[in-house]
Amino acid sequence: MYGKKTYLSHVIRLFLFFIVTMQVHALSAPDAYEMFRNGPIFPSMFFTETINTLRRAQTSNPYWVNTIEEDDNIKRNARYQISMLFNNDILAYYGHPHSRNMGILGRHSIEELDQLLSVTAGKYEDVSGGRGIIKAFYIIYGTVWPEGEIGILRRETLIRYIEYGLENDILVFIDHQIGRYDPIDSLKRMLPYLHYPNVHIALDPEWRTLRPMVEIGHVTAEEINRAQQIMEDYLIENNLPGERMLVIHQFNHIMIRNRENVRTNFNRVRLIHCMDGIGTPEMKHSTYEFVARATNMPVKGFKLFYNLGIPGAGFDNPLMTPNDVYALEPRPILIMYQ
Repeated sequence: MYGKKTYLSHVIRLFLFFIVTMQVHALSAPDAYEMFRNGPIFPSMFFTETINTLRRAQTSNPYWVNTIEEDDNIKRNARYQISMLFNNDILAYYGHPHSRNMGILGRHSIEELDQLLSVTAGKYEDVSGGRGIIKAFYIIYGTVWPEGEIGILRRETLIRYIEYGLENDILVFIDHQIGRYDPIDSLKRMLPYLHYPNVHIALDPEWRTLRPMVEIGHVTAEEINRAQQIMEDYLIENNLPGERMLVIHQFNHIMIRNRENVRTNFNRVRLIHCMDGIGTPEMKHSTYEFVARATNMPVKGFKLFYNLGIPGAGFDNPLMTPNDVYALEPRPILIMYQ
């Protein structure tokens, strides 16, 4: 049997537990969670002033009223909440910010690229049949080096493009050439940038190799499916808005193994199967026809190559026109220029 002291001790404990429980239940779930997560509730929860402070914080912003900052955030991210591909095509300029030889993006300032994109976008809008054109920077984030090593673009440089894009309605694709590394690890390195609502991701299987410029690399269907699942899980776990695109490049059958097994039924990730490769319009048509056979990846992209005057570098000759591009079957949704 309990002694009198033991009995009173139990009564006091139950009473104090009841008080704490009632006070915690008076808070919203997030506030209660934060209270427990950020430190022990004892002994501060026993002080009336602590309870009153928490209540004032809770009642100062009723749950049905957004703050000015929350309203601004909703407006700013509204366009990212639904699929941009329903009524729009995407026009991108590709390259590395610090290289004049890796695409048009590295030959101009951000402001100049914006102006050039607007001119090219206007040409596509003239023949788009009413679909809008969304501009994009397509940035090489991970550059393959000899023996498959990877050079990573400085964060400060990438953020300049992302923030300019947010302010000027421009998407940013960050592209990883993989090299000697696992494509999933390469993807994971880019995931934190998805916290910016205008950012999307790309993987380029051509460069998943120890011998770049000597052999063509590859990814497997299973790796592409895992990449999509990991990307979707990240979006959900971090409560990030809207649908995001994952672009996979291909111009050769080697580049995607077992491609008939690639899935595209993810809710938050839209896979874009992008035809890469240089040549005459006839050659590009032939390559695109091969890419188009993968009907399990119905959303297609198409890449064009400017003649940048680089000795030994290939380019499209002649360059296909917007009408030529839109005549492709199926019609590409993502069009990029290197």
